[in-house]
Amino acid sequence: MHETTRLAGLIQERISDTLADHRRDLEALGRDAEPFLDEAFGFLSGGKRFRAQFASLGYRSVRPLDLSGDISEEFGAMLDVACALELFHAAALIHDDVIDRSDTRRGRPSAHRLFASMHHQRGWRGSADHFGLAGAILLGDLLQSWADELMQSACDATADRAAARNARAHFNRMRSEVALGQYLDVLEEQQPVFAEHAEQLERSTRILVFKSAKYSVEAPLLIGAALAGASASQERALADFGLPVGVAFQLRDDLLGVFGIEDLTGKPTGDDLIEGKRTVLVALTRENLPTTQRRIFDDLLGSDLDPEQVTILQGTIRESGAVEQVEAMITRNVQRSERALGGAQLRPEAVDALTRLAERAARRDA
Repeated sequence: MHETTRLAGLIQERISDTLADHRRDLEALGRDAEPFLDEAFGFLSGGKRFRAQFASLGYRSVRPLDLSGDISEEFGAMLDVACALELFHAAALIHDDVIDRSDTRRGRPSAHRLFASMHHQRGWRGSADHFGLAGAILLGDLLQSWADELMQSACDATADRAAARNARAHFNRMRSEVALGQYLDVLEEQQPVFAEHAEQLERSTRILVFKSAKYSVEAPLLIGAALAGASASQERALADFGLPVGVAFQLRDDLLGVFGIEDLTGKPTGDDLIEGKRTVLVALTRENLPTTQRRIFDDLLGSDLDPEQVTILQGTIRESGAVEQVEAMITRNVQRSERALGGAQLRPEAVDALTRLAERAARRDA
């Protein structure tokens, strides 16, 4: 726990230093840019740091790294990778909130709502909503750019050039997969009707894997391990571990998107139902419902639901047995991940830490 706490503190310090450095470099833009940069600081001041932790453990599963001592160049490169992933994640969340028209994130206004509110409060001309969307898109773009700079800094500081190229390749692939996974998610919501049950489950699962599961766990693990000079067999073991953990992580997220407590998740209860997300949970629910009830469920999903209707849909999902199915899938994926590390040529203390972190990611309540 001490190492986890120290790592979290070092990551926040490195993020704050990175943003402060950029702020100094951009002073020439004047005071008008300050609220924009303030939101970058505000958005990155919290979070669970799962991706940074998995990247650190990916590195430490291949080579030892003393988290208790001074920050060496090697340690600094690993920190830059961890922070790059956190900045990329923040950018993805900001863009995701724009796409989903979400009002809140982590219990505070989403970036586009904050910029729209600033426009309204200052009495500027034009559309406040359009200004909000433009500001959020640009902020996400800026954070992606800074994430790329941090990743390049880590690669430049790595003496093993092959390891640096491999880490960069994993990072580049992750960015492409997230963008395409997000597109598939948007595309799915535009379909006029659901696909047949087996096809719908496959489509929902594919979106889950590429929009979230791979970049939440597998990619951070592989990026960290690659930077440490991982062998092909070590990468395979970490990938075999990371993907099922990522799937379990996102399945938990889907449950929280329907049943999560707003004070813990920072999102309104039932938010995914209002947005009409075609998650694995929804696909399984529909498969278990009789035809008439399924039609009612389909009509309500993605509409402007009031709290009573949210409660009705939550009850329908529970009564369908889909919650138990998803919980069983989470358990199976966590067990699959643990088996993947059996006999792997990875450092034992890192394997133990990975197993504990996987359990935390899959069983969290926020």
